[in-house]
Amino acid sequence: MTKKYITTAIPYMNGNPHIGHAMDYCLADVCARYLALTGNEVRFQAGTDEHGSKIAQKADELGVEVQNFVDEKAKTFKDFIAKLNVSYTDYVRTTDEWHERRVQEIWRKLKDHIYLAKYEGWYCTGCERFITDKEYAENDGICPDHLKPYEKLKEENYYLRLSDFKDDLRKAIESGEMLILPDFRKKEILKLLEESPDVSISRPVTQLKWGVPVPDDPSQVMYVWVDALSNYITVLGYPEEDISDWWPATAQFVGKDILRFHAIIWPAMLLGMGLSLPKVLVSHGMVLADGQKMSKSIGNVVDPNEVIDKHGIDAFRYYFLRHIDTFDDSDFTWTKFEDAYNNELANDLGNLVQRLATLAAKNGIKIGNDTNVSKLSPEYCELMDKFEFSKAFDYVWEKVQGLNKRIDDEKPWELAKNGETEKLEKCLTSLVLDLLQVNAELSPLIPGTSEKIASVFAGEINPPKTPLFPKN
Repeated sequence: MTKKYITTAIPYMNGNPHIGHAMDYCLADVCARYLALTGNEVRFQAGTDEHGSKIAQKADELGVEVQNFVDEKAKTFKDFIAKLNVSYTDYVRTTDEWHERRVQEIWRKLKDHIYLAKYEGWYCTGCERFITDKEYAENDGICPDHLKPYEKLKEENYYLRLSDFKDDLRKAIESGEMLILPDFRKKEILKLLEESPDVSISRPVTQLKWGVPVPDDPSQVMYVWVDALSNYITVLGYPEEDISDWWPATAQFVGKDILRFHAIIWPAMLLGMGLSLPKVLVSHGMVLADGQKMSKSIGNVVDPNEVIDKHGIDAFRYYFLRHIDTFDDSDFTWTKFEDAYNNELANDLGNLVQRLATLAAKNGIKIGNDTNVSKLSPEYCELMDKFEFSKAFDYVWEKVQGLNKRIDDEKPWELAKNGETEKLEKCLTSLVLDLLQVNAELSPLIPGTSEKIASVFAGEINPPKTPLFPKN
């Protein structure tokens, strides 16, 4: 049994769970379930990023203790992950005592690549990062994501010397030692790497108090990079434990907006610690609303909870895993969602299960639900191994539609009417076995529905008393 490790980007605690978080969790969950299905032992990390000035400011605004604030937020996110039916095995909060202790040891391991210097330049509070003069000029001094002017700062910080790692990192990216998906993102990262300055990894306590203290310097607090990015290995026990069974990560799932930090700063830290780079960085695109970026100011934000509460988690997973491209920006509208729900989930899959189970039960067909991994088709496995989850879903759905067509073409009800018992049994048994093979391939994608289908056809076949996906 091969050990595999899957990670998700830990969300920042100053807001509520959104579609981007849901995409991270769902994509990673599909990967973890598929790897387990194919006989691997899987660890799957999730967690929350709980330090930083924005969090402290938000707690102040609400008049609550900052630890109480993040405790409540962490619960909200953990409940959200559970709602998505995500199968994580390890959970980390950056305020966990063991995480803070291990992060300080990581800082010490990086000390030969860290130096103290004065900084004068631009900073975005919303992004919690420093801005180069070039980026400032390109954006006319205003953050395009938060629509607020950059601040001018003058302070003394610790820096990670990225220049120590650029050559090795470039080679790792170009050779595919650290594979960046999709491929066009690799070119973007190589260009950014060339332009990247050394990165600030601390803030003075006069500017930021809510964070992990820098070892041996009480005047400084660790900035987000060393603190938050390290979670992927602190949750495994590093540096107190040997993590070689699990690291390097099989795949790390991140949104395209934070890929630069995971493809440049994080690998630089790993190289500085003498650790291997992650095998694959999977970068997913944005979910658009009616062709526009979701924005509170525009008022077009889609709440994932609203989608789930209306139609259930597997309807959510179906749309956002099949109709939202794994790698590229894709569009969501309620019209598109309702069409997919009624015409695909309800008509194609729900109707297939209902009528095949009814025909099989009526004609005394009995068959165990054997979802042996050998039944996974090579074409499906190839797509899943390449993290092409939306294409894999399309591939499986063609089989669903094909089974519906076979029922229409083979007309088992006519075989029953004509008394062709042997032919009828062979027809229905073949259809049920093929559906179970399809169901095995659906199991990483819509696991709850897959379990229901498996129970329908296990032993005595019992047609669902209510539709799998009731139509609106």
